[in-house]
Amino acid sequence: MLAEGFGGRTAAPREDALLRAPWRSLDDAALLAHYRGERGVRFDPVIDPEEVTPERIAGVLDGRFEFNGETHALPDPMDWLANPSADIEWHILLHKFYYAVGLAQAWQHSGEARCVARWSALLDGWMRQVPPGFIAADVTGRRVQNWIYSLHGLVMHDRRGAPIDAAFFRRLLHSIHEQVEFLCAHLTPKRNHRTLELLAIFLAGVVFPEFARAADWRALALAETQANLQADLLADGVHCELSTDYHHLALRNWLQVRQLAARNGVAVPAAMDEALRRALAFSMQVHQPHGGMPSFSDGDARGFATLLLQAAQLYDLDELRWVATLGAQGRRPQARNAHFAASGYHVLRSGWEADAQHLVFDCGPLGEGNHGHFDALSFELAAFGAPRLVDPGRYTYSEAGETNWRVHFRHTAAHNTVCVDGRTQTRYEPRPVKEPSRHAQGSVRHKIAGPAPDCTLIEHIDGERLDLLHGRCVSHAYDAVHERCLVFVDRRYWIVSDTLRAASAHDYALRFQLGSAAQGCAALDADGVLASPGLSIAQPRRAGQRVELVPSWVSARYGHKQPAPALRTTAQGRDIDFDSVLLPWRGEPARLSVNEQAVRGGHGEAATALDIRMAVDGVVWHDGWFHARGVPARHWHLGEWIFQGRWLHWRRTAGGALVRAVSHAGAMLRGPGGAVRLHVEGQA
Repeated sequence: MLAEGFGGRTAAPREDALLRAPWRSLDDAALLAHYRGERGVRFDPVIDPEEVTPERIAGVLDGRFEFNGETHALPDPMDWLANPSADIEWHILLHKFYYAVGLAQAWQHSGEARCVARWSALLDGWMRQVPPGFIAADVTGRRVQNWIYSLHGLVMHDRRGAPIDAAFFRRLLHSIHEQVEFLCAHLTPKRNHRTLELLAIFLAGVVFPEFARAADWRALALAETQANLQADLLADGVHCELSTDYHHLALRNWLQVRQLAARNGVAVPAAMDEALRRALAFSMQVHQPHGGMPSFSDGDARGFATLLLQAAQLYDLDELRWVATLGAQGRRPQARNAHFAASGYHVLRSGWEADAQHLVFDCGPLGEGNHGHFDALSFELAAFGAPRLVDPGRYTYSEAGETNWRVHFRHTAAHNTVCVDGRTQTRYEPRPVKEPSRHAQGSVRHKIAGPAPDCTLIEHIDGERLDLLHGRCVSHAYDAVHERCLVFVDRRYWIVSDTLRAASAHDYALRFQLGSAAQGCAALDADGVLASPGLSIAQPRRAGQRVELVPSWVSARYGHKQPAPALRTTAQGRDIDFDSVLLPWRGEPARLSVNEQAVRGGHGEAATALDIRMAVDGVVWHDGWFHARGVPARHWHLGEWIFQGRWLHWRRTAGGALVRAVSHAGAMLRGPGGAVRLHVEGQA
């Protein structure tokens, strides 16, 4: 049956109009033989390891397909147009054909003919049933890529001689041509879907120079990829969807276009390389010292070391090579901290060693498209080789089922920030699907129904003794204004001061989400201090504030969720302050306590300072922290001191003697003996 052609034809046409001369005159067998020979085309298959595990490919051989943690047995012949799952993403992955590359790998490793037969049958069945563009153009783009990558191991670089029917191979070329032509006419307007569609067009244009349309495909894809880079990258080099994972997925597609061009002698404009270098600068900084990466907004918690190493080799970037190899190669980056103003991402770190501390703060817009989470002023913290406070991830795009997990993981209440009245920072409401797309007409999906919060970075310090980030979030969904001040002291521990101010009373909930490694291992002591693997958190006891460890969920990759506890502090009122001290540690657990010290302003303004005591790594520290939280007092009385300024950090000996005091430019501190010398950290 594989020899049967389109429209019932049983033989290849004498002249194939899809091909250029002299290839258009080749018969089926000669055409297949040509593609098995040396053609001067250089490309490598791009393989998603999670989608082509031996277990998954064994299942595909037996008719079992597992995507997103959900397995379905599909009969032969398959009904490609029917989705056996309630999750549309399951059907999308079926049609993306990652397993086609896995079957090619299995053939290369085992030489078992059933791998080739299964590959041929699946592709042939799809071609007979499915119209071009089914589901969406980006699905077509990914399928075209995976079909071409599978041909790398079954035809173009196959030394085993895969038993492929020559007439089927010609039909496959015709189908790829038809799908690429569909992409050219139906490109997604912008963002990551357009990026992968353009890669598919360029890949086909490079791999099939025999096609009459190949040169046109290459020219279109290259010009539009450059335009796509300019449209999708913000001024700071961050992808406009503001998802750390999607930034790298788009970057991977762009770099594939660039590498294909380099390997096959296709010139690219200098502006393309300039844009890619800006995107890579963010990638270098957002990767954690142990090689992972925060999953801000939609995406998985993973690293892209292979991608970074490819880019380091392409552009000969030694600093990027250091990050990609965890310091085994290259040169240590010079800049310790990094600030990306347009996207609002800010990175603080203790250094570039594998066990360094690393924090990413989100003080920016929601992002374009529909991948942003409602997590303004949230952060993720890694220390001593592992994430300690994490973004919860995305888990799913499906809203089916008793629990709407899509809404749960996107909600403000799931993130490391403050939730007001259990509401999202941006209005997010159910809306019926009016036109059929990825989701059936008449189904209900939550949509953003109001403007995103206005986020502003008020101050940032990259200092010798402390780093500081102070941001503000003004939501349009309620009247409470949230400010958060993050302080990194001696590149060793963190102070998080949250300020909520409102015209009316609210229920506030501060959350710190622990990772799945803390499940069953985290506990609160009698003083309310959290002890979790590698991290202690303490807060001053305040009337009306309740601290508890609550069950929760995190998702490191799509379709999989794991239980993980979260530390939650709740309070009611109009104006509420939360203060937390975060102390990462390794080895023996650290001892930590935080208490309040009353502070009064020159005209009776009331405030508090923190008395912080800790014992870590054999060292005992007695520190203090004061933040005016925007109150414009002329001066503040801190015990025996008089202070003028916004914030002050100090350290005493065990006997109470002042070791140092740190503040900002323009601040002044006086004690009983006169002026106290301040170490001034300049504003960056």
